[in-house]
Amino acid sequence: MFRLASILLHDEEESMDVVHDVFARLLVDGRPLDETTVSAFLLSSVRNQCLNVMRDRKIDERARQFLMLESEVSTRDVEDLETEISTLHQGVADLEPPACREVILLHYRDGLTFREIAERLNVSETTVYKHLRCALDQLRLTITPLER
Repeated sequence: MFRLASILLHDEEESMDVVHDVFARLLVDGRPLDETTVSAFLLSSVRNQCLNVMRDRKIDERARQFLMLESEVSTRDVEDLETEISTLHQGVADLEPPACREVILLHYRDGLTFREIAERLNVSETTVYKHLRCALDQLRLTITPLER
């Protein structure tokens, strides 16, 4: 039983723990075992316990990897993000003509639809779309150099 656990787990201490747990569970349960199938039962119990240990290892490893990914967020990432946001704000402020700036702010900052913007500015929805398209094109030219 110990050899089976050692082959499956590649760790002597964990293998001894698995075999110990199987026998401890048998003593606690106190149910009688059939002499003809006891060795198969014990080997199956050890194998199943080893599979449980391997499953728990995988879960622990995934949790560690997740925590490592979370901890890798550094102040440099935050500084880069702040720089990008600042550049975006500056790009919006520099939009020409002013109607483009107003349309993009009304749409993204205030959450207005094209129809609501058109009613507010007394223009057609097509004009709103064209101003928004112009603003987004200008912003892409401003932001794209940052990504390279």
